[in-house]
Amino acid sequence: MEITHDDYKVQYDPGAATVTCSGSFRLHGDEYKPILDLLIGAADAKPATLTLDVRRLQFLNSSGINTLSKFILQVRKHAASGVVVLGSTQFPWQEKSLKNLQRLLPGLTMNID
Repeated sequence: MEITHDDYKVQYDPGAATVTCSGSFRLHGDEYKPILDLLIGAADAKPATLTLDVRRLQFLNSSGINTLSKFILQVRKHAASGVVVLGSTQFPWQEKSLKNLQRLLPGLTMNID
């Protein structure tokens, strides 16, 4: 599955059980629905571990953070998969915002390089 836009790209590789996000998410509210659907679809496949790679995601607004939080809550609710989040110190928002996802899913593994 893939969502491509001028400003961002979201790809799901079922073989690697990895969702990769790149670019800038500057969407509002319901505009995030296709991305949330892709994320939940990846979790519904119930891989042992699902990786969310946002190392190339330069910007994520509050609606986007809310979308990632909804995804993590969905995973927690259904105990679908273990989750690994890959981030980058290159984008300051990642270190600050992604750590909050661990509060929603204590078993979440966070790798910020």
